[in-house]
Amino acid sequence: MLKMGGKVIEVKAVSPAEKGLIFSLTDAQSLPLVLRSERGFLARHLNPPVGFAHYFCFDESVVHSLPESSSYSLLPEEFSHLGDGDVVRVSADLRAIRVLFRKSSLHNSVLLTERCNHYCLMCSQPPKPHDDSYIFDEVEKLITLIPRQTPELGFTGGEPTLEAERFLRILRLCKSYLPSTAIHVLSNGRAFSNPAFTSAYAAIDHPDLMVGIPLYSDDPDRHDYIVQAQGAFDETIRGILNLKRARQKVEVRVVLHKQSIPRLVPLAEYISRNLLFVDHVALMGLEMMGFARANLDVLWADPYDYRAELSQAVQVLSRSGINVSIYNHPLCLIDRSVEFAYRKSISDWKNDFPHECSQCARRSDCGGFFSSGVQHKYSERLRPFS
Repeated sequence: MLKMGGKVIEVKAVSPAEKGLIFSLTDAQSLPLVLRSERGFLARHLNPPVGFAHYFCFDESVVHSLPESSSYSLLPEEFSHLGDGDVVRVSADLRAIRVLFRKSSLHNSVLLTERCNHYCLMCSQPPKPHDDSYIFDEVEKLITLIPRQTPELGFTGGEPTLEAERFLRILRLCKSYLPSTAIHVLSNGRAFSNPAFTSAYAAIDHPDLMVGIPLYSDDPDRHDYIVQAQGAFDETIRGILNLKRARQKVEVRVVLHKQSIPRLVPLAEYISRNLLFVDHVALMGLEMMGFARANLDVLWADPYDYRAELSQAVQVLSRSGINVSIYNHPLCLIDRSVEFAYRKSISDWKNDFPHECSQCARRSDCGGFFSSGVQHKYSERLRPFS
C-alpha cells in the first residue's frame, strides 16, 4: 500500500503559508527558469537546479546542497513513489504532506466534501457536519495542475452535490482544463430529483461525464435503512430518471453485504425492468473502513457464501443487455460463469493481498483486497489457483 499522506522529517520555509501550498511536481533538470517559480522539484541528487518554489528531498545530503534560502521538505522514504506530474499539498505549517494526484495511477479520486445527507451503515468516509467548503478552493487549483493527458478522474465525498454551484463549477473547470479526461462522480443521486439542478448539470455538456449512484434494494424501506435516510429511495430513483431523460450517463452501484444481499437478485430484476437504460451496473465488495468496521456484525458476509446470488444477479443483468461489472472481490471466489464481468477495481494505493495468495497462479489477474480488509476481515474460504 502506498503512502499518500503524513508528516515530513524536516522543513524550512522562506515565507509562511496561510492555507497550505499545492505544488505540481517535476524532476526535469532542464525545465525553463520561467516555469520553475510555482513548481515543486523532486530533489533526488546533489546540487539540484535553482529557481523552484519548493524542494522535496529524500536525503539530508541533498538538503545541504540546495540553493541558499530554498524552501524544502525532507520526506520519509515512503514517499519515494512520487514522480513527475504528481500534485501534492503541503499543510499550512509545512509539517505534513498529502498526495492529491498521481500521474502514474489509473485510480485518481478527489474528495470534494466530507458532508453528506446519508449516514450509510457501511460508509468508508463517515460524514462530518463542519463547513469544509475550502476543499472546493483546493480542488479548483488542483484541476489547473493535473496533466492534460490524464485519462480519468473521479470526484467523491461525502455528497458532492450539497454545494450545488461549487460542484457545477468544478465540472465546468474540468471541461475547460481537462477536455479529454473522463470524469466519474460518486453521488447518492438525490440532488438530481430536482429537474432544475439536473438541467444545469446537463447544460455543462461535458464530453465524457458519468455519475455513479448507489442503489441497495428494490425495496424502498431496505434501501432507506441501509443509507439511514427516509425517502432516499424515491429521490434516488427520480434522480436517475431525470439524468437519463437529460441523456446523461448513469452508473448504478450496489455494495454487497448482509443487508443488501437478500434482495440482490430482485434488485437486478428491478433494474432490468425499470432502469434498463442505465449505462453500467457495478456489484461491489465491502470496504472495511469507517462505519463498515463499526457495523461489521450486521454487514459482514463471506463472498464465498453469496457467490450464487452474485452470479444470478450478473446473469439477469447481462441477459437484459446491461453492462455489468463485479468490483472489489477476490477472483477465486467468483464463479467461472460470470468471470467475464470481473474487474480489477481496487485503487492501487489501497490494494493488498493476504499471505494465502502468495503462491496463487492467477494473482496477476486478481483485483486483490482492500488493505483494510486484509488487516481486519476477509474470507476464510480463499481458493488460490494452482
